[in-house]
Amino acid sequence: MDHDTNGAVLAPMLGTVVRVAVSDGARVRSGQQLVVLESMKMEHPVTAPHAGVVARVAVAEGDRVRRDQRLLDVVAHGAPGEGDTDQQADAEYAEYDLDEARADLDEVRRRHAIGQDGRRPDAVAKRHDAGRRTARENIAALCDEGSFLEYGPLVVAAQRQRRSLEDLIERTPADGLVGGLARVNGALVGKAAAQCAVLAYDATVLAGTQGAYNHLKKDRLFDVAARRGLPVVLYAEGGGGRPGDVDIPTVSGLQVMAFHLFAKLSGQVPLVGIASGRCFAGNAALLGCCDVVIATRDASIGMGGPAMIEGGGLGTFEPDEVGPIDVQAPNGVVDVVVADETEATEVAKRYLAYFQGSLAEWSSEDQRRLRQVVPENRVRVYDVRAVIDTLADTDSVLELRRDFGHGIITALVRIEGKPYGLIANNPSHLGGAIDSDAADKASRFSQLCDTHGLPIVSLCDTPGFMVGPDAERTATVRHVSRMFVTGANLRVPMCVIVLRKAYGLGAMAMAGGSLTVPVATVSWPTGELGGMGLEGAVKLGFRKELDAVSDPDERQRLFDQMVAMAYEHGKALNAASVFEIDDVIDPADTRRWITTTLADPPREPGGRAFVDTW
Repeated sequence: MDHDTNGAVLAPMLGTVVRVAVSDGARVRSGQQLVVLESMKMEHPVTAPHAGVVARVAVAEGDRVRRDQRLLDVVAHGAPGEGDTDQQADAEYAEYDLDEARADLDEVRRRHAIGQDGRRPDAVAKRHDAGRRTARENIAALCDEGSFLEYGPLVVAAQRQRRSLEDLIERTPADGLVGGLARVNGALVGKAAAQCAVLAYDATVLAGTQGAYNHLKKDRLFDVAARRGLPVVLYAEGGGGRPGDVDIPTVSGLQVMAFHLFAKLSGQVPLVGIASGRCFAGNAALLGCCDVVIATRDASIGMGGPAMIEGGGLGTFEPDEVGPIDVQAPNGVVDVVVADETEATEVAKRYLAYFQGSLAEWSSEDQRRLRQVVPENRVRVYDVRAVIDTLADTDSVLELRRDFGHGIITALVRIEGKPYGLIANNPSHLGGAIDSDAADKASRFSQLCDTHGLPIVSLCDTPGFMVGPDAERTATVRHVSRMFVTGANLRVPMCVIVLRKAYGLGAMAMAGGSLTVPVATVSWPTGELGGMGLEGAVKLGFRKELDAVSDPDERQRLFDQMVAMAYEHGKALNAASVFEIDDVIDPADTRRWITTTLADPPREPGGRAFVDTW
């Protein structure tokens, strides 16, 4: 209480009077400042409880007062119409200019503006001349309009001992890393599901190097992403560590936490990495931790740039020679190759959408087309991508690692709007046999689906694992066994569709280890199953009978006859008759089998130790 019913204005606390703003007889408005008290180094205005006249001022500047001590009296106005009414005075006192400039706010606005692209025309022009966008342009294109909330925009490089603060503000905005929280795909999946953390290295600031303070910014955002369970999108262009930050004493700099914190997010939230231009050293290390790597055709990605290579006595190279896309895509480092940053950003948005939920609207091709995709001639090759494109919702297929591990196709798809992971043997490569690279590719993709709760659709057409001396030189035994270990520990359901061949250990691996592991294992009419390929089985099992026939033509006729008999025994209809598979179906009914058997709500994402980087 700071006044009583007699009009006395009382001290609200113990303090010292530092200002008396009125005198006896002064007319005051309701809310007008009367006295200012200082208490605990803070100033506390005491205001008029109502409009009226100051009858007596009882204190002077410098007086110490106790709580509830009388400071002055304000007598309310008497006759109606005499002076201001409380309502009129309150309205008058409350009126002020909402756009009035304050010096402190103006300074903040000026500092924020300095780092924006509009204040850096030379840097922006140089970027555009190179055919690239700025970090802020990429973020603007990725995020829903107006949703980006930046962390640390006022940070500058840790170089105040060697450069003026004004120079650092102008030339090292945000310390070369633009990052914050935003929504991505909000119109598609809703605002709640669209929340993400977004970071972009700014190649126009000290070549996109990793500075002392932008490391701390990453740490901060990675921690926020972990606590809130947010996906992370990282534009990783840049040259790695920065040696010129002299403000912070350091010897090795190896205590930086960013790599640990980012790697710890693996298996907990989706991690999307984008590389355009040069991406070396620390930037490449972060990129390699990501679930998916999207890179432009002009990207060069390497664990060390030209300077580091030359410093190690390993030769002199141009940046574009270190890790060009024609190396990093076929070797499996890059998941999706795109033309430019515009396409990279669109692919990143598409990728994220699979992990943000189902879509209410979708369309698909006439499923009767599936009846003709696999030829009746059992040795005629076909395009399994045509199967995938027809089976999935229209324009919903995003293939990953297309240029690596050609024996298996891995793709994110939607069926009736619901997201799935899809693996498929590729009969156009080694007849669909699974080699080391294909096994690695399928295993790692299955981990990705498992950690983020996507059910898996497996399209099986394989004669088995690749065998032979050349295959064994690639450590096939270890690599292909990853499919069994991964499949046995999946927590998401799987549905297997046998398109044609399902032979041996390779077919079992495509089914998570056994045809009984998936929630459904069905075959198209073209399906054939067995412990090994029919031709090989006949040659091994009936070698004595075949060798006994001396005439080559007669031996071939006998061989063909035995193969035909083996096919009749191993055809899908016969396998279904002894319940080795759940059914032989009309290919046009495939989507219904998938959506029905995988209809349970998806497992909650996260909880897996990590997603293997390979």
